[in-house]
Amino acid sequence: MSKLPLARALALLIPVVLLGGAYVSQYVGGLHPCEMCWWQRYPHMVAIGLALLAFAAKGNRRTSAMFTTLAAIAIAVSGGIGLFHAGVEYGWWEGLTACSTSPTGGSAADILNQIMATPITRCDVAPWSLLGISLAGYNGLLSVGGALAILMLLARKGRNA
Repeated sequence: MSKLPLARALALLIPVVLLGGAYVSQYVGGLHPCEMCWWQRYPHMVAIGLALLAFAAKGNRRTSAMFTTLAAIAIAVSGGIGLFHAGVEYGWWEGLTACSTSPTGGSAADILNQIMATPITRCDVAPWSLLGISLAGYNGLLSVGGALAILMLLARKGRNA
C-alpha cells in the first residue's frame, strides 16, 4: 500500500504555499509578474483542483491516487516552467521576445492610458533573489522536488493506506 494520505496532503499543500507566496510577493511585496510568472501559476491552480478531487475521492484509493498523480504532474510542469524562466533570468538562454501585456480595449485614448499605466515587467530580469536564486528558480526547485516526493510516496510500499 502507498503513503497516499501524505502524498495527497503534499499535492495540495505545495501548490497552495507556492501560489500563495506568488500572490503575497505581488500584492504585498509589489513584484509585478511577467508573462512567464503567470505561466508558472496556472499549473499550480490546476494542481490545487486535482488535489481537492483526490481528497473528495479518498474513499476510492485508485481514483484518489490518480488525481494525486495528476496533481504531482501539474506541479512538475510549473517547476519546469520555473526552471526555464530562471534560465532566461540568468541569461542561459533567450526567452520571450514579444510584449507580455495587452490592453483590454476601449477607445484609442483608453488603450494608450492602459499601456502607459501598465508596469513594465521583463521576463529576463529577476526582480528579487535570495542566495542568487530568483523566485522562478525557487518555484522550479521546490515544485520539481515536491512533485518527485509525491510520486515517490505514491510508489512506496508501506503500512499506511
